[in-house]
Amino acid sequence: MQSLRDRLREANALLAPWAVPHEGQSGRAVKEPDDETRFPFQRDRDRIIHTQAFRRLQGKTQVFTAGKEGDHVRTRLTHTMEVAQISRDLARTLRLNEDLAECVALAHDLGHPPFGHRGEEALDAWAKGQGLAFEHNEQSVRIVTVLERHSPLASGLNLNAEVLEGMRKHREAWVDAPFSRGMTLESQIVDKADEIAYLGHDTDDGLRAGLFSLDDILTVPLVAEADALTKARGTSLRGALIHLLVSDLYAETDRRLAAHGIHTLQDVYACEKPLVGFSTVMEMKASVLQRFLHERMYMHPRVTAPSEEGQRIIRLLCERFLKEPTNNIRALQKQTGGTSAESVKDYVAGMTDAFAKEAAGGGNP
Repeated sequence: MQSLRDRLREANALLAPWAVPHEGQSGRAVKEPDDETRFPFQRDRDRIIHTQAFRRLQGKTQVFTAGKEGDHVRTRLTHTMEVAQISRDLARTLRLNEDLAECVALAHDLGHPPFGHRGEEALDAWAKGQGLAFEHNEQSVRIVTVLERHSPLASGLNLNAEVLEGMRKHREAWVDAPFSRGMTLESQIVDKADEIAYLGHDTDDGLRAGLFSLDDILTVPLVAEADALTKARGTSLRGALIHLLVSDLYAETDRRLAAHGIHTLQDVYACEKPLVGFSTVMEMKASVLQRFLHERMYMHPRVTAPSEEGQRIIRLLCERFLKEPTNNIRALQKQTGGTSAESVKDYVAGMTDAFAKEAAGGGNP
């Protein structure tokens, strides 16, 4: 077997000069000896997928409340897996670091609470009443740096800094409050892969659930274009949508790299604007599909009614646990050294939909 050093050198030779090298550059908060066979970001991936937080994603809402619409709609876990798959494909084609992109993708939704975005709104509103706040990206980082443990020698999972940076720097944060340096292209890939994944699978889930018909959604130009492509390529509508979005992203990203004179990783860090993205035309097409899904799917009573019930459950649990902390919450507070309210927030955010419902109904949490 080749030495790790030789394998790293060969793997790095395949990367574009603006990619993050396989050994990383920023390192871990606590230095560790190299693994004998795995690259640093491969080790990070393994640490992420073996967490309790990752396993609990299978019981958390993506759009439909987990289990409410049967076993075939996406959960937060299957969404995460689709984002990771698209991220790896994008990274490979663009000659970027697949392992780093996969790490950021697998970890990007760890902090989502039960009951989807409505659950996040309810938890944030309660937290603000306690002088705190809740945002799922920040909670994802908190999970891998504080709440989950890999070794007694370091806090959290001791992931490489590039992974943590990619988890922190989501689209809105970068635009509204620019960071000291730009995002790696690997992190930017995950941001767009997230959008590509949900446009494809939400279209698929909405059709399967009967929230709208094929004729209804064919009024969306991008979907009509994808439908025509299914006949030429012999693929699903979801697959054709992803193909159109991905193909446009490749062309537009190449154009931006050339326009901004990107030659090195330092050029990427110095760039103040996103380098991975869709063309203006595709952005407009995607926004029309997003509006359709918002009106016909996300605001449909079959989606909103369970989500609103989920909000009630989260408020109930937070108030109950703040007044009467359980042994688990006390243990969490001791582990983190935080306030009682912060421990309640962490505990409720970690619940699956089913576990939250059981706890609200008087089950043993």
